[in-house]
Amino acid sequence: MQNIVILISGAGSNMVAILRAAQRGQWEQRYGAKVAAVISNRADAKGLELAAQHGVPTQVVDHRAHASRDAFDHALTQCIAGYEAPGHPTWVVMAGFMRVLTPAFTERFAGRLVNIHPSLLPAFPGLHTHQRALEAGCKFAGATVHLVTADLDQGPILAQAVSPVLATDTADTLAARVLALEHQIYPRALAALLAQHAPR
Repeated sequence: MQNIVILISGAGSNMVAILRAAQRGQWEQRYGAKVAAVISNRADAKGLELAAQHGVPTQVVDHRAHASRDAFDHALTQCIAGYEAPGHPTWVVMAGFMRVLTPAFTERFAGRLVNIHPSLLPAFPGLHTHQRALEAGCKFAGATVHLVTADLDQGPILAQAVSPVLATDTADTLAARVLALEHQIYPRALAALLAQHAPR
């Protein structure tokens, strides 16, 4: 079984899109894959309640309880390890997980750590992507699904979706439109990965 562990920090809208797609697309039957857990670095993340409503186990690894980034990432690694199935890939899927990960963590899950970023990478890595796109006069914006490496938002691109930037756009209106695209492409990109690694 390919287990999927989703990491969140907040509302978990991309997480919900993935959970719905997994159910609708029968990922367990088609790819031998299931969402095994949702882990948050914040106990008050609204996505935890939504995950529980979908019958998915949840856990909290609070970054504030650890003295360093290395210590937090070690604790997070140990938590994820509890959901790993020997001989099968375990996918670690970042869905609004607002932590910069250490090289040790990205190396531990290399090739299996996936993120979605609200810009057309390699443009505008990091934060405040929509405001930066507007200030740069971009005619198009979008979202990128990519594998995570030690270099922030620089990993191999798996999928992208594009939206025009309207003359009337604010950072908020552009963000809302791009988020709707994220909900479409993230589940599709994950399904493609799962299909590649499905039991034969």
